[in-house]
Amino acid sequence: MRLWNATKRATYAFIPVEQSRTVDEDRAFFVAHIEPRCALWIAGFDEVAGFLALAGSYVDRLYVHPDAQRRGVGAALLAHAKQLQPAGLELHTHVENQGARAFYERHGFTAVRFGLSPPPESLPDVEYWWRPGTRTPAPPPDRD
Repeated sequence: MRLWNATKRATYAFIPVEQSRTVDEDRAFFVAHIEPRCALWIAGFDEVAGFLALAGSYVDRLYVHPDAQRRGVGAALLAHAKQLQPAGLELHTHVENQGARAFYERHGFTAVRFGLSPPPESLPDVEYWWRPGTRTPAPPPDRD
């Protein structure tokens, strides 16, 4: 939980609610909302460097501690998700999160739809898809 909290604080300067959350608040949210519906993988050697939460083919969370970024941790977690879901993956990230967007695009994901994240953020987000063998999937029908 300390990794998740530190990474959100370093990444989401544009989301005040994430800047104010404590490790205990993150832990309570994780236990109530993420752990019950996602398969979890942790990466690291001497200490936890990153984690992946996967709900079927949906990458619900992929976080790498700021000190471990650009060392292959996120790439390894994403490669694992691709092995588990060879037909494809989906995810959302904030439009303003340029680092994540560049990372996913380097790993073959294509933006298929722009929208708004759910409350409390309600910020511009982007839906990404990875489909093996293609860089431009057809977007799904519009959500009503």
